[in-house]
Amino acid sequence: MSPVSRMLLFLTGSQGGGSLDLISYLENTGFLLLEPGNVVMILIGLAMIYLAIRKDYEPLLLVPIGFGILAGNMPYNPALMPIGYLDVLGGQQSVFRMFYFGVSSGLFPPLIFLGIGAMTDFSALLSNPKLLLLGAAAQLGIFVTLIGSLYLGFDMRQAASIGIIGGADGPTAIFLASQLAPGLLGAIAIAAYSYMGLVPVIQPPIMRLLTTKEERLIRMKPARKVGQTEKILFPVVAFIVTAFIAPGAITLLGMLFFGNLLKESGVTRRLADSAQGALNNIVVIILGFSVGTSTQARYFLTVDSIKIFALGAFSFAIATAGGVLFAKFMNLFLKGDNKINPLIGAAGVSAVPDSARVAEMEGRRSDPKNHLLMHAMAPNVAGVIGSAIAAGVLLSVVGK
Repeated sequence: MSPVSRMLLFLTGSQGGGSLDLISYLENTGFLLLEPGNVVMILIGLAMIYLAIRKDYEPLLLVPIGFGILAGNMPYNPALMPIGYLDVLGGQQSVFRMFYFGVSSGLFPPLIFLGIGAMTDFSALLSNPKLLLLGAAAQLGIFVTLIGSLYLGFDMRQAASIGIIGGADGPTAIFLASQLAPGLLGAIAIAAYSYMGLVPVIQPPIMRLLTTKEERLIRMKPARKVGQTEKILFPVVAFIVTAFIAPGAITLLGMLFFGNLLKESGVTRRLADSAQGALNNIVVIILGFSVGTSTQARYFLTVDSIKIFALGAFSFAIATAGGVLFAKFMNLFLKGDNKINPLIGAAGVSAVPDSARVAEMEGRRSDPKNHLLMHAMAPNVAGVIGSAIAAGVLLSVVGK
């Protein structure tokens, strides 16, 4: 029998031995297994990729997440192929599930914080320490949203995990959710990173609504030069102080300040370069893609997910408003060139450096010669510390 004849027998099922016929094959293709939920999630993934490429909204995050959503929502038969992040067949996990272990175990967020620390310059904060208060004020969104989540029926552990979205810190949101509400981890991670990417869209209207033209024109005095000794001492002292305040945040803050010490010490440049370069890039790629694959429609498209996205937007808006309003409050006690431009209060959320860039752009919209970027970086990096401390406090109190 010729090879062509044998192939035809195989495809038509005429050959014995349980051969897969053409109809069985077609029944297991994505064309016949496609569900409406898959279509919705695929469109969401494509929208994220579009926003990342065309609008430059957090492309390093939204491109991996968006493509991960596409991969996670391709229809398949889990009984035949262990592909999805939840599939376990014959005791062997899928590759997607193994990637996702770094998310669900809380491994990736500390590594991200190591990279953030290695690329962060705390000089703006050291130069004007009172701006630390703006980073603290922006965490208001976390606790307001926690209360709102309880009213919508979530339990305390879930509400704490949802509230942390207001810190606009994806790794912190993933870390806390992995510890307190693993069942909501996918929705919380997607919401946190989505709103981080939409900083240039969400924040400006709130900033303009809460400030006057005169306030937006405030010019802040130049920052003082910070010595190298201060830069070296800061990560050590700051870690000790914050670890005593919030022991639950030791993992995140320890890696953040360790990375910063590698950068500022001047003797570990190779380690700092690896932390902020290759290592950070690898973790961001796997984390983003893994989070995307976890959004399989049958698990992700739920009423709880919709509530989480609505609460996340509310949390982010409250956090932005909290920073701006507290800057206005501080100005009641400040005179002359010590006054703060309230626009930089919005940078108290820890979307580094996008929220600082938004403050710069809004300041230049009112006065093209008014540069706020370096001033805004102070509350911006303070927000990173503040959101990690908030997560540590919630983990200590709620995680009992």
